[in-house]
Amino acid sequence: MKKTEIFVTRSSLPALEEFIPYLEKLWKSRFLTNMGEFHEELRGELKAHLGVKEVELFTNGHLALEFLLESFGEEGEIITTPFSFASTTHAIVRKGFTPVFCDIDEEDFTIHPDAIRKKITDKTKAILPVHVYGNLCDVEGLEALSKEYHIPVLYDAAHAFFERFRGRGIGSFGTASMFSFHATKVFHTIEGGAVVSGEENAALFQKLYELKNFGILGQEEVKSAGGNGKMNEFSAAMGLCNLKHLPEYIAGRKRVYELYKEELQGLENLLFPKEQQDLEKNYAYMPVRLLGEGKRDEVFLALEKEGIHARKYFYPCINAYDCYKGRFNEEETPLAKRISKEILTLPIYPELSEQDILRIVKIVKTVMK
Repeated sequence: MKKTEIFVTRSSLPALEEFIPYLEKLWKSRFLTNMGEFHEELRGELKAHLGVKEVELFTNGHLALEFLLESFGEEGEIITTPFSFASTTHAIVRKGFTPVFCDIDEEDFTIHPDAIRKKITDKTKAILPVHVYGNLCDVEGLEALSKEYHIPVLYDAAHAFFERFRGRGIGSFGTASMFSFHATKVFHTIEGGAVVSGEENAALFQKLYELKNFGILGQEEVKSAGGNGKMNEFSAAMGLCNLKHLPEYIAGRKRVYELYKEELQGLENLLFPKEQQDLEKNYAYMPVRLLGEGKRDEVFLALEKEGIHARKYFYPCINAYDCYKGRFNEEETPLAKRISKEILTLPIYPELSEQDILRIVKIVKTVMK
């Protein structure tokens, strides 16, 4: 009998009967988009849940990041990481900025202030760090760097939704943070995203509103040449439903994460990211480093053979992409290059059974031994 396929993640959904009343209300009102009731309710809920002062919702996280960058101009250098999803750098390039890549820390895979400092020039427009797999950047060091050089820090926080550091919501750090609400994330709105800030910043968020709404401020007032990045009411409704269940989703992921760690701890040539102090995690990902030439790929293929779809996340590094060939050199970020060949994210979602986790663990152990 063919075994059921296991994917690296699975979208969390509320009970159908919980979502139906929202649909009934939409069918009755016919108000499906343009910052409707559910959109505004979700904005308010996110402010409370994330501990932030400002929230603007978008069609997806990538557009949220593009519009955030656009609000800071159209040229200059932005310091970022090559160890991230394509969206991070693509947004920089698509908005006319020049990415400047900084190598990553070997233990948590993020970029750090000392390395960033060496990349700052008079052309630096912003710093765009990424909380990788929910591993937190050195937010306090970056805050000091931002004040010293008067450079905004704009976080790609797609992996860090609902996390807290020393009791403070992750989205409250830096000038602003982008969250992705894609269907595969810990919290999702099917497709969606947001830009948030811990401080009141009326000018920035007015600009973001304009950019996502064609620059339209009223029926007869179009202030700028904006785009279209509005979240619709169906997505906002899904977000309201999922937000209610977020603690149980995270608890389910934590169960899976801890069982993996218990079973794989001490396995030779397998490393976990450094556990960060004072961080309330969301357990979005289950990354492991598999040391030894080609070992990561061996494990990946052994799992694939059994219908288990892990992910080489992130490989290759962004500065090695075909579309950037000749423009960047991955040899300038050797740690990122090396770790990209060692990292594998294992399946993790709340409903993943102990039996399936142990099956995955057995395959990993067999290959690594």
